[in-house]
Amino acid sequence: MPHLLRPALALAALALLAPAAWPHFNILLPESPSARSGETVTFLYRFGHPFEHELFDAPPPARVFVLAPDGRKTELAKALEKVKAPTPDKKEVTAYRFRFKPEQRGDYTFVLQTPPIWLEEDQEFVQDIVKVVLHVQAQKGWDADTGRQFKIVPLTRPYGLQPGTAFQAQVLAPADPLASPEVLAAGKPLAGALVEIERFNTTRPQKLPPDEQRTRTAKTDPNGVVTASLTESGWWAITAQRDGGKREHKGKSYPVRQRATLWVWVDAKGTGN
Repeated sequence: MPHLLRPALALAALALLAPAAWPHFNILLPESPSARSGETVTFLYRFGHPFEHELFDAPPPARVFVLAPDGRKTELAKALEKVKAPTPDKKEVTAYRFRFKPEQRGDYTFVLQTPPIWLEEDQEFVQDIVKVVLHVQAQKGWDADTGRQFKIVPLTRPYGLQPGTAFQAQVLAPADPLASPEVLAAGKPLAGALVEIERFNTTRPQKLPPDEQRTRTAKTDPNGVVTASLTESGWWAITAQRDGGKREHKGKSYPVRQRATLWVWVDAKGTGN
């Protein structure tokens, strides 16, 4: 074997053995997808790889709020409690918890915004807006408008679904200030946006499938709509992304990837929650 080829082959072998850089997601989930009015529900915010159930320290959220079925907004930052969450390898990571008692019948939309998070392996920042809906006895408000922000809005109800459901959502970006009042209020549909779909496993799988079967990818149509088939019960992250400009890190400029995540609940076949 020519001497010059040996280092190249060694590097190629190391590349094959190196783990893939799987997506990190912000995981905001209630202890149950539904509740009754007056019943306290605990929410837990974590950060990591949902499919692999690999958890890392979650950054302090920049903002957390909830929209009630009647549209009233309540800030929840003061309710956040910093806690330690266990990992499958018997370690602990930083997480955040809060409790909420819904007083109305209808759907409550919880929104968590993160600061820019530096991902060393990807050499970029991610900045996320995460939404999850808590269903409280009446189907009212599950598609609530969360304001002028990069967002993903459900077109299919995001709970009470059966495995195999075709789920649709629309990706909207903040509109130009000179847009019409209607577009300003709703946002501009983002055509061709990349969307990642990934299931949250409550335990680490013993055998991992190929990467393309862990994180599915799709693109939005000309109206900003994405369609995903949710094949198993449990929580699914539907995450759209767009270019968020640049940010400095250690004297260099790196890209910022803005993401909007909607967590969707799928029931076990033939059951409720």
